[in-house]
Amino acid sequence: MRSGIVGGSVTALVRDFRRVLEPNTASHLKERRTNRLKDFVNVAGQLGVTHFLIFSRTEKNVNLRIARVPRGPTLTFRVAEYALTKDCLALQKHPKTSDGEYHKSPLLVLNNFQQPGKEFKVMTVMLQNMLPSVDIQTMQLSQARRVLLFNYNEDTGMIDVRHYSIGVKATGVSKSIKRVINTNLPDLSNFEDISDYVLKEAIVSESDVEDGPESTVVLPQNYPGRNNNKNEQRAVRLHELGPRLTLELTKVENGLCGGEVLYHRHSKLRLILMYARY
Repeated sequence: MRSGIVGGSVTALVRDFRRVLEPNTASHLKERRTNRLKDFVNVAGQLGVTHFLIFSRTEKNVNLRIARVPRGPTLTFRVAEYALTKDCLALQKHPKTSDGEYHKSPLLVLNNFQQPGKEFKVMTVMLQNMLPSVDIQTMQLSQARRVLLFNYNEDTGMIDVRHYSIGVKATGVSKSIKRVINTNLPDLSNFEDISDYVLKEAIVSESDVEDGPESTVVLPQNYPGRNNNKNEQRAVRLHELGPRLTLELTKVENGLCGGEVLYHRHSKLRLILMYARY
């Protein structure tokens, strides 16, 4: 949701992030200027809402608060940078997205969050609980259609947020052969034989025909897409869906948008500067 006047760009970012959290999100929520936080808290229990993601804007910054309902804790981030979904897709030559990918929640990946400090422990638990838990013993492979990545960058102290769709493709073959495997038979009217069609694109880059072992899997179950059958070898590909965010944790509070301050970035900076003087 958004709090206060945020402008058209942040409003679009709110819509994009609701889309990321589909299907477990209030896609059609319409905030009013007269609404207060307690109004949403009062109906959260009835609607099964567990977390609030609140975007706001000041003269200097765009901020994001992630709050556990009804009693906290609350994480406050400064949104250092962001790019809307439409901008991410516009950078791609062949953007790949479909409504079918949003029927299940994305898989959550937290990278490099094993850092010292209680703020990282709180962040890890909060983000993990924000999405439905996954039982890998009973999960159907067809439900794994998207990935939501939170990556902590030790060099900058920032958290990069990325959203991808998961795709698989045939391995060890060129584009021309993949078109035959994955689609209907191509137009061969200008060729005497299908081998002429294949040989026409014989000169391809290594990346087009080879897939490293780290990205190649044997499908344990059938997966959406043409010929993606159980026990077939496929290369896994991630396609960025957007939006992109770069976040900086500024505060952790014990309550719902209030209460005891468990962590404050500016207080930590002051301590570092104080020790540096001596």
